[in-house]
Amino acid sequence: MSSQKYYVDAPKNYVAVDCVIFGYEDYELKLLLHPRPVEPEKGKWALMGGFCGVDESLEQAAERVLEINTGLADIFLDQVHAFSLPQRDSGGRVISMVFYALIPLFQQDVERVNAKGAKWFPISNFPSLVFDHSQMVENALKKLQMRASYHLVGRELLPDQFTLMQLRRLYEAIFQQELDPGNFRKKVLSLKVLERLNKKNTTESKKGAYLYKFIPKAAAGTERILNMGITI
Repeated sequence: MSSQKYYVDAPKNYVAVDCVIFGYEDYELKLLLHPRPVEPEKGKWALMGGFCGVDESLEQAAERVLEINTGLADIFLDQVHAFSLPQRDSGGRVISMVFYALIPLFQQDVERVNAKGAKWFPISNFPSLVFDHSQMVENALKKLQMRASYHLVGRELLPDQFTLMQLRRLYEAIFQQELDPGNFRKKVLSLKVLERLNKKNTTESKKGAYLYKFIPKAAAGTERILNMGITI
């Protein structure tokens, strides 16, 4: 068999990316969804995604989808899992690679998000989704929780300056459970990746709480393992 015939006779599949976009606001982890713009299932809530271009890698396709829909580039992106069941998309044979992204809500292009009819939902209470998108969200959340268990997250979701309580509340939103404040503080500070600033946030208590910021990665060196010990 010639190499040309080998490729011509091979089954033809569509390759797509779907993006589970997480943000953080008002002490809640949130998920960005939009009404699906095409049939089948047009108008139903779905993750943002699209087909991979002929000149794109999967990562480039995901980055394009994120920038088009949120106006943000160079944001945290991590591959989750490939969804490939033959009948998963009633429109055709579509193999989709799922990525999750962490975006700072205070930097999003609100007009661009609204133009797509998109909406942020709490991760604890979002609507039914098309196809297997709910399973995608579940897998992505587990991947985020696994990362947060061993590496301090927050650079991508919190403002530049924050209190340890605000960081802990982010973790509680990710894991959907309360964490011991003293134990969390001890573990986080042991990583030596935060710098305490000489000013306080007085909105949390009369005494106020010191503000912190992340040390630049280059200066902090390799981040040590957090090992939160949280069962997920």
